[in-house]
This record gives sequence, C-alpha cells and structure tokens, in this order.
Amino acid sequence: MPTVDRVLPDETNAVIDIQTIQATVPAIPELPQDPDAGTAPEPRISVIVPALNEAQNIPHVFARLPQVDEIVLVDGGSIDDTVSVARRLRPDIRVVRQNRKGKGNALACGFAAATGDIIVMIDADGSTDPLEIPRFVEALREGADFAKGSRFRPTGGSADITRLRRAGNKCLSMLVNVMFRTRYSDLCYGYNAFWAHCLDVFDLDSTSPAPDNTDGRLWGDGFEIETLLNLRAARADLKITEVASFEHNRIHGVSNLNALTDGMRVLRTIAREWPRRARAKQVAERQVR
Repeated sequence: MPTVDRVLPDETNAVIDIQTIQATVPAIPELPQDPDAGTAPEPRISVIVPALNEAQNIPHVFARLPQVDEIVLVDGGSIDDTVSVARRLRPDIRVVRQNRKGKGNALACGFAAATGDIIVMIDADGSTDPLEIPRFVEALREGADFAKGSRFRPTGGSADITRLRRAGNKCLSMLVNVMFRTRYSDLCYGYNAFWAHCLDVFDLDSTSPAPDNTDGRLWGDGFEIETLLNLRAARADLKITEVASFEHNRIHGVSNLNALTDGMRVLRTIAREWPRRARAKQVAERQVR
C-alpha cells in the first residue's frame, strides 16, 4: 500500500503558508508528451475543484498540482476563507459559485465553466492526490474517452474507505456490470477525467434553479454524481479506461458522505438510468436492422 507522504498542518493554524507545504512535496511530474504529435497543439487541461469550507485543505491540494492550464474552484457557499485562500495561492484561478447544493451540482457548474480540452475532477479535501493527474491525462491521450479512477486496481488503494462502504461499493459495482455490461472495479469513486467534447453525453443541469423540495437538489446533485457519470459514459459507449488511484484520508474536517443514505441514492440512480440504457439498446438494434 502506498505511503502517505503529505505533511499535515498545525491544528492551531487556519492556513499553512504555501512555501512551507511545497518544501515537503515530491517533485511535480511533467504531464506526458506525445512524441508523434508533431506541431499539433498540446491539449489544454482544466482541473475542477468543488469546495465547501476547505480553507485548511486547499493549500495542500494546490501544492501538489502539476502544471495545468486552468483551475476552476466551484464554491458551495463557504463560510470560511476557502475562496480568498485559493485566490491568494493561485491568482489565476477561476472561481464559480454553484447555483444549487451538492457535489454533483458543483461539478456540473465547473464542467460548464471549463475551457480546456481535458477536464479532470479532484476533491478539495486532500483525499484525491493531484500528483496522479498525469496518469489520467496519459490514459486519455492513449485513446480513452473517459479515464475512471479505481481504488481497486493494482497499485490503487484507500486509507479512508470503511468495510461497510467497501462491501456496498462492491455489490453496486457487480450490479452495474451485469445490467450495463461494464467491467467497473470501483463504481463510487470521484477521481475521473474525460475529453471535454464528451461533456454532452452526461447531460448535466447547471442552470436550473434549486427546486422547491426538502433539500433543494435535483437528481444528480449529490454524491450519486460519480455513478451517474459512469453509467452515462457506458450508455454512450465511450471508451473507458480505469486508472489505479490511491484515496487518502481527508486532511481536515468531516466528510458529508453518509454510507446508508448516499448508498440508497446510488441504487436509485442505477434504477433510474436502466430504462434509458434499455431504450438506447432498442434504438441501436433497430438501426442495425
């Protein structure tokens, strides 16, 4: 299992200076270059970072970012210094305010604002390691449409997942693999990257106002977003490559993920997406005839 080489901040300080953190970070890898690209322009890379009250974690995440073309921070209404810290560390950052609630809505807003050719989604809590971004970019440049992170591929792993979440993820992955004819080893993981031209496949709503319901979210606005992306990528027959990834513990704060309620949302997402998969299959069969 990989070792965790991150240095945690002093609990008494709200934010650690970026130079202090950078001194402890391994050499940032160069993003892969295509030797056959000739004079073709390099793809521009946008990194989407949804954040809610992550002022203490942002410095550690940004210190490990490789060279990218655009960072889009999607703020969910933070009441701490998340936005000001991000702007101090990266004056070139783009800040977007999500229009509803939840991680799924934050990602949808970030995707809509991105201008890069490749879109990478990472977490602001330090659980997803930005140093792995070159692996995802390489998978895309080698032919994948969608590079899907997996904690259960060789060299992958997790310091955070519980036995209950692991068992639930395994069962849900097996169910999806049977229903959608996929080979996912890790359905519920949010470290992914894809070519921007595939964005329409996901059909995410980033403009509608919050609905008048109990939680102010549309379907897909919560943690079920990872499953939604995976199912719609499969339904569209995108070329999907799994990329081994190691999930670290959150550095500061407490996760909003609830294994039971969010697991049920994932299960409902599978049930909601299955009829759309079946209809797409019927259309394809009629076209063949």
